[in-house]
Amino acid sequence: MKNLYEKEGTKKVLASLISILAGLLVGAILVLVVGLLNSKISLKGAWDGIRLVFFGIFSTGRSSTGALTWGFNPANVGNMLFRAMPLIMTGLSVAVAFKTGLFNIGAPGQYLMGTMATLMIALGIPTTVVPAAVVWILALLGGMLAGALWGAIPGLVKAYLNINEVLACIMTNWIAANLVTWMFDISNFKNVAEGTKTGYVYKTTFNGVATPKLGLDKIFPGSQVNGGILIAIVLAVAMYILMNKTTLGYQLKACGANRHAARYAGIKDKRNIVLSMAIAGALAGTGAALYWLSGNTEFYWSTYQSLPGVGFNGIPVALLALNNPIAVIFAGIFMAMLNIVGLQLTNLTAYNEYITDVIISVIVYLAAFSLVIRMWLTGRKKKAVAAAVPAAPAQAAPPESAPEPEVTPPDSVPELEKEGGEEA
Repeated sequence: MKNLYEKEGTKKVLASLISILAGLLVGAILVLVVGLLNSKISLKGAWDGIRLVFFGIFSTGRSSTGALTWGFNPANVGNMLFRAMPLIMTGLSVAVAFKTGLFNIGAPGQYLMGTMATLMIALGIPTTVVPAAVVWILALLGGMLAGALWGAIPGLVKAYLNINEVLACIMTNWIAANLVTWMFDISNFKNVAEGTKTGYVYKTTFNGVATPKLGLDKIFPGSQVNGGILIAIVLAVAMYILMNKTTLGYQLKACGANRHAARYAGIKDKRNIVLSMAIAGALAGTGAALYWLSGNTEFYWSTYQSLPGVGFNGIPVALLALNNPIAVIFAGIFMAMLNIVGLQLTNLTAYNEYITDVIISVIVYLAAFSLVIRMWLTGRKKKAVAAAVPAAPAQAAPPESAPEPEVTPPDSVPELEKEGGEEA
């Protein structure tokens, strides 16, 4: 256990767990304070809210007497996995870019471009001519390619014009928002069959295109989960292998560590910067494709009003996972769990779901200080080691009155006989 604790990876995991626990504790305190200050919420209601913050994913509702009931809730777990699917992909998008020294804040725009390409292909190719499975694959690849092309734009201006990628990403985000709005506004994909769906695009099931359930609907009945979560997990593992086990991954990380040193070593830094942002954009676009191809989601096309939150939520997922592609899977599932907890708070108590946003904010804030937490853990270890080492015995003091030997100088030093004249 001591050797395990001394590993750097263990300290990183502990730092993330401490961030999560602190965020949940702050959320519980907030729920208690709001409950005490609100006359409509009793102390019992506050206690119910605190329990839901920690264990809301296992809540099955209320009994006939009004008490909270607990157990395995397949619908909650399935919906958690469904919501985690795009979060894993946008988290990967941010994490991979950060591994190469780039901050991809453009995931919302890349997600939107992937959304547009996916829906237009899934709804635009008639399944009476092309099989639905082929249309699904084309739509997935189209969303991936659209995200990659949109992500490559900040990479190009960073590599060749040395413009900060954050500024470029912010601009491309809003360009994407207005472009997607305009494209759907002039398209024939707006839902006019249902009068109550003004401003919405047809579901992909309108054209018979939907991600297969792969048996997950039997494990989690009543939920939205489908095979897309398995694709997201496979892609996360693939990105881990790419970044840690391949020459390309080494080159990408080398450019992120020191672009000029990588160029001196013969690595094409400009190409790798563009490629890194393209990969990040492809991952965000794939997240959009997997979400909208599920067949049970509706896209509101007036996106100019706001950017998709799932794109920005990839940032806390990557921070919490410390940019590790495998850890992104668990961080995405955890963030999705908090979303389900927020819905449980809204449905089962007088609280609203926005309390979970505060919890996420605290977790993200502490995750950004994960290095400080790791230093604190390292400091505690050093103190423990110092306390365990016994003090060295004091050295014996020299005798106070040690007689010094007397040195008697000789009466006279015999003069050497000179030989060889002056040169000698």
